[in-house]
Amino acid sequence: MTPRRLLISFSGGETSAYMTQLILRAWRQRYDEIVVVFANTGEEEEACLEFVRLCDELLGFGTVWLEAVIHHGEKKGPTHRIVTFETASRHGEPFEEMIRKYGIPNPKFPHCTRVLKKAAILSYARSIGWEPNTYDTAIGIRADEIDRMTEDKDLRRVIYPLVKPWPTSKPQINYWWHRQPFRLASKGYRGNCTTCWKKSLRKLLTVMDETPEAFDFNRRMEADYGLVGAEFGKDAAGTLPVPLPPGYRRTFFRENRSVADLERLHAQGFTPAEDDSQPWEFIFDAELDVGGGCGESCEVWADDDSGDDIDLEAAA
Repeated sequence: MTPRRLLISFSGGETSAYMTQLILRAWRQRYDEIVVVFANTGEEEEACLEFVRLCDELLGFGTVWLEAVIHHGEKKGPTHRIVTFETASRHGEPFEEMIRKYGIPNPKFPHCTRVLKKAAILSYARSIGWEPNTYDTAIGIRADEIDRMTEDKDLRRVIYPLVKPWPTSKPQINYWWHRQPFRLASKGYRGNCTTCWKKSLRKLLTVMDETPEAFDFNRRMEADYGLVGAEFGKDAAGTLPVPLPPGYRRTFFRENRSVADLERLHAQGFTPAEDDSQPWEFIFDAELDVGGGCGESCEVWADDDSGDDIDLEAAA
């Protein structure tokens, strides 16, 4: 008889952690094997890593900590390595390796979640004998985020327990965590990757206001790897198939904004974002508050987890 297996993708956020503890309490009899995995990009806040550690120690998650391994100079998809809280990268190392090969991720080239999280998780699953489509994958997307569910969820055996059978909203998540002895010690708008390009402009400017040094990594990536990416690939004649605008370089943020562009906008003044882990009132601004699905976490197998033609199939 084929084992009933479940892989829980724990993003390091409170919604994902709530889902994980619920599954571990309620579905032990439903599955023969349950594995909890967390894929670290090297750009998560220290508070996120500490939160994952506490979930392991106090809630018994037993999380397998993963990082993507990028293979340069060969046509081989990302694989994985197993790390721990103590050995996990904290200075963007996996993120930079991804950029060295594939270029800076942004709204036009949204490959960071696919390379750094999904590929590492798939690689790990294969390493323990779990081939694709032989197990379910649980993702922490809530009932108030159903637009982020992937359309091919049934084909890929992706399940969203906080949509069904336990429909849950953000206020419910907040209420549960307020009653716990610990929670994620980070404001909601800071998310996992603090300067994620999916965040709204207001959130990014608020992070810049609080911790301008958080953008040092992005600034260095734009300086060192701004000319890396598929659009710079030349044909046999040594020319670019699609001419690029004069002075074009890849940057991280919407509307081709660079860190320097965000600094100029920050200097003009703005109303800071509120912490959505607390009750709050909010006035929407069409320019400042357009986001891309990155709230407190970045989930794999979400509808906004799309990408370009990067091959994620790792060699056996």
